[in-house]
Amino acid sequence: PLISAGALAALALFILVKWVSRRRLRRTLVSGDVEAVLREWSDSIERSPHASTMAPLMTATAFAANGWIEQARTALASAQRGPAWEAALEHRLFLDALLLAFEGDRDEAIRQAERLARLPVPNIESPMRQRIETLRHAIGALTRAFAHRSEQGDGDLLDRAASISPLVHWAMRYASAVVAIDQGNLDKVRALLDGAPDWPSESAFRTFHQEITAQVKTIAHTA
Repeated sequence: PLISAGALAALALFILVKWVSRRRLRRTLVSGDVEAVLREWSDSIERSPHASTMAPLMTATAFAANGWIEQARTALASAQRGPAWEAALEHRLFLDALLLAFEGDRDEAIRQAERLARLPVPNIESPMRQRIETLRHAIGALTRAFAHRSEQGDGDLLDRAASISPLVHWAMRYASAVVAIDQGNLDKVRALLDGAPDWPSESAFRTFHQEITAQVKTIAHTA
């Protein structure tokens, strides 16, 4: 009994540590603090296979997910081309669609998102497969939102992606806010902006937040 109790206590402690670790990481990812994200990822980045390719890609991902467009492009440009670069096609299409949408190249962003959606889905366990499919489709919804060409269900898809992926939480919420503005749902826009970080000037999200807030005020004033 004592051995069993000790094993159960160790298991409970392990689960608690993992739970706390996941909560801490989630808070970091939605904090808007790119430097904190990169610190959290530093060990993984350093240990990643093909680091000369994957480390810049991961760094670019952290920057892009927080609206740091120029820094993300610089990191991508430093990635070594080769077998690992080719193998990371899904990752690169995801990043490119995100950055193109933020940069204002709406048509090309949509094309890259469509290329991403056509890639074969890995044959893996169902929950992870569903997560991958949701994020792929959500990138398409994001590119359409910034082009003001949203389709039925895009808002719900963006909200779902924001919930399941803390990394792109705010990217998806700002896209969902654009959809909500186009639909005239100002209450939802306000809810989506609630709790947003105080974005630094380097982040495009600072401009998005200001523009969306201004639009909400203008529409509410003229209503």
